[in-house]
Amino acid sequence: MADAAYSRADLLRILHLTPRQLANWERAGLIAVAVAYSFSDLLKVKKVRDLCAMSVRPAVLRASMEAMQRRAAGMGNPLLEAGASSTSKHRVAFRHEGKLLEPIAGQFVMDFSPGEKVVTRTPIPAPDPTPDENEAAVWFARGVTLEENPGTQTEAIAAYQKVLEFDPAHAAAHINLGTLHYNRQDFHLAEKHYRAALEADPRYALAHFDLGNVLDETGRVRDAIQTYKTAIQLAPTYADAHYNLALAYEKTREPRKALQHWRAYVKLDTTGPWSVHARNQIQRILQADGLKLVQGGKQG
Repeated sequence: MADAAYSRADLLRILHLTPRQLANWERAGLIAVAVAYSFSDLLKVKKVRDLCAMSVRPAVLRASMEAMQRRAAGMGNPLLEAGASSTSKHRVAFRHEGKLLEPIAGQFVMDFSPGEKVVTRTPIPAPDPTPDENEAAVWFARGVTLEENPGTQTEAIAAYQKVLEFDPAHAAAHINLGTLHYNRQDFHLAEKHYRAALEADPRYALAHFDLGNVLDETGRVRDAIQTYKTAIQLAPTYADAHYNLALAYEKTREPRKALQHWRAYVKLDTTGPWSVHARNQIQRILQADGLKLVQGGKQG
């Protein structure tokens, strides 16, 4: 089946992105500026989103992609054709022809455990995907496709549930299920899936961020603050987490703490309506603090 054309608005809605996130990745050269996207483009943007949420720096990701294209002649899209994964904020490895390659250094990577990465120059054969892994991938792609149509959200949920039948620890499926339930205002189920994603991958900054949104929405603002802070610890340049954390501090009437994150946000997003709002909040807090200082001096 030929790839369908998705508008920019479709891309943002399907992948739960903000315009500023997409614009930042375009400026970094990770994604070509466009008004229409194919299904392959959609999957590529999703991969960029997931890697950036794991604290991979855009500049590192771009350099890794370019290095992989140089090392594998004819490879047009390493993110999809070679299966990118993060080994740290400074390194991205690609699985290609049965081996995990870190292309900038030209080294093969062997995984002994999720928490231990050892670099070797000897090619290490990787096992072929199991039937369950293949089925999970097929159902996940189907879920992403179904999400793009508001009329097939129920079918998308069913597709992601099939993914979990084959792979109960599929963090991305839990994230997407959580967001589908969140959009339906079923915050209990949304929280369940976001927490399951974190059980599968505790360093998944996007899952911490999404969980923070549920906690904030359901009135647990203090818990949301801690969750947003964890997302930022994992991904310090996570602009949306800074923005939402600043909003949460505003709710708890802690303007000086909010000020720190408004300032962090405007350094990461220098244009756009959200940046304007953040700058207005900075000015308001500074003016209010200045007034308090003047009043305190008069009283003294």
